[in-house]
Amino acid sequence: MPTALRICPLCEATCGLTLTLDGPRVTGARGDRDDVFSQGFICPKGASFAEIDADPDRLRTPLLREGGALREATWEEAFDAIARRLPPLVERYGADALGVVLGNPNVHTMAGALYPPVLLGAMRTRNVFTASTVDQMPKHVSSGLLFGDAFAIPVPDLDRTAHLLVIGANPVESNGSLCTAPDFPGRLKALRKRGGTLTVVDPRRTRTARLADRHVAIRPGTDALLLAALAQVLFAEGLTDLGGLADHVQGVAEVEAALRDFTPEAVAGACDVDAATIRALARELATAPSAAVYGRVGGSTVAYGTLTNWLVDVLNILTGNLDRPGGALFPLSATAPAPRPAGPGRGFALGRWKSRVSGHPEAKGELPLAALAEEIETPGDGRVRALISIAANPVLSAPDGDRLDRALAGLDFMVSVDPYLNETSRHADVVLPPPPPSQSAHFDFAFNAFAVRDQVRYTPAAVPLEPGRMDECEIHARLILAMTGGHGAEPDTVDALVVERTLAKAVTEPHSPAYGRDPKEYAAGLVGRTGPERRLDLMLRLGPYDGLTLDRLREHPHGIDLGALKPRLAQVLKTRSGRVELLPEPIAADLPRLRAALEPRGDSLVLVGRRHLRSNNSWLHNIPALNSGTNTCTLQVHPDDAARLGLTDGAPARIKGDGGELEAPVEVTDVVRRGVVSLPHGWGHDRPGTRMAVAGARPGVNVNQLLDGSLLDPLSGTAVLNGFPVEVTPTR
Repeated sequence: MPTALRICPLCEATCGLTLTLDGPRVTGARGDRDDVFSQGFICPKGASFAEIDADPDRLRTPLLREGGALREATWEEAFDAIARRLPPLVERYGADALGVVLGNPNVHTMAGALYPPVLLGAMRTRNVFTASTVDQMPKHVSSGLLFGDAFAIPVPDLDRTAHLLVIGANPVESNGSLCTAPDFPGRLKALRKRGGTLTVVDPRRTRTARLADRHVAIRPGTDALLLAALAQVLFAEGLTDLGGLADHVQGVAEVEAALRDFTPEAVAGACDVDAATIRALARELATAPSAAVYGRVGGSTVAYGTLTNWLVDVLNILTGNLDRPGGALFPLSATAPAPRPAGPGRGFALGRWKSRVSGHPEAKGELPLAALAEEIETPGDGRVRALISIAANPVLSAPDGDRLDRALAGLDFMVSVDPYLNETSRHADVVLPPPPPSQSAHFDFAFNAFAVRDQVRYTPAAVPLEPGRMDECEIHARLILAMTGGHGAEPDTVDALVVERTLAKAVTEPHSPAYGRDPKEYAAGLVGRTGPERRLDLMLRLGPYDGLTLDRLREHPHGIDLGALKPRLAQVLKTRSGRVELLPEPIAADLPRLRAALEPRGDSLVLVGRRHLRSNNSWLHNIPALNSGTNTCTLQVHPDDAARLGLTDGAPARIKGDGGELEAPVEVTDVVRRGVVSLPHGWGHDRPGTRMAVAGARPGVNVNQLLDGSLLDPLSGTAVLNGFPVEVTPTR
């Protein structure tokens, strides 16, 4: 039976797959044993590739709203409607009348990486909302403040570290996040097998925690307090040692003074972690031959998300483990620009503008997703009247989805690029469905920048584009043309313009491989059958690895290994000082808020989310193999809390938060610590007008409906989705 290679686009692990084919149909998937990065590893999501690819509920043609209802339409009709409706609306009301929402599947496709930045650059709207502000924005903000670049995110050197401290992350079930690592479980087991130590800080005894030498069941939302205490111990006991970082870091003494009050005894009550354990954690971190601290969603979607992420890197710096083998290093992606000379940069700025209604500061050019509903509902100049939603389902992913659901219904016009008619896209006036993943080429622009080993892989489409479908890159290019006065032009026009602008700049930069070259001659030498492939070839040629081209990648279908991560801090730093700025002013200004959290807390229950290996937010719940078994929307409750509250295993319970109430079945388990309940995110498929039969038959409830959207991390605008108080009562 014929086969084809395909990089898996279903999570951040980016595993190589071998697909089995029956003509144009994918019949199965197994791990590619020759893949230079994943070496045959596969998870249940990758194994379900064929089922995902053939999902009968995937839209096959565009949908167009007429007379209040959606009907199937031709591609010409769909783009004609966009070109006729959207540009005049923007011209009449201004650029900010257009909102753009980008969901996290964008970073799993070539189209999602290449085209939205072009659209945003052309439209110049300030109303940009992405999944980052319900996920990882605190990491971008802390990296921007520390290193001058919001995308300079160090990742743990999993394969060489001797000590790994994991906080607020469950990589065994998430497959890793902002740490691209196929077979994360195997890498953790290898760490322990070679004599290393794994410590996991999490209010749940997750599958990751079960692998650990030490599991610390912290009270949710207090990660920043614990990390601050670890740093305080390092200073108090003379355990700081910056090593080779000393000449690259400023502000160490200021951090010591700022964290002086966060002693183990001071934070123990709030964290529910005893002082002796905190001191032991700090000493183990400082004395390990090499070590790395790694934090993720559980430390980002909390009230002190940016401070938590800042302290993760502060600890790596104070122990001398940043930018060294076995510590936390900066990957070097093959499509990153060639490194510029070391020296001061432009730095990173927060709050360059604010949201119109509540005055939330922008971060990385984005406003909080939690603010989208009020920006649509509230009259006045700058009101969002039209929306482009690309691979996003904010009705389920943002706080108070009911309010956003109502707001979307009041838009003047909405376009959704989505393969499903889901809880959000059902409001669109035009739905543009991309083809199944087997019919698209794949390159990981985003995740190679967070990979635990430098490598590069490209897989062309496994099967030809089905008649009547449109390539996802062409959909994006035609959308840009429809919005910018180029409706009807060839989609390659967009790619040619990007190539022209990129080379016009590159030929003037002395550190660029194209420096001094004739841009037209350079462009003529690019290879690729399509505009996106030529853009990829250009990025590879302008990147940091000499001789790397698309042709060379095609000669290595299982990828090219570029080696273990290497120290390169001097290349990364773009702060105005040219050094790591260890205590940036916005961080210092937010520390009094953390200091106030030392006060005694109430005894209310707090809620946390949870991940499952067979899930990735809301968009995989329509696959029977992935929406079954233990992947269920239950409220996990500790046995002692269940007895105290009169809750029964399997019986329904009512959960109440500031934003609303839900009812979910109880799962009594000691996996969660006392005082904590857990409900997974991405569920709530019970709204009318969707076409997701499997998800609709097992809808679950939308945990974000417990929130009203008012509670955000002030520096990053990230919604507090974890560690918030709830009331739980039996359903009578």
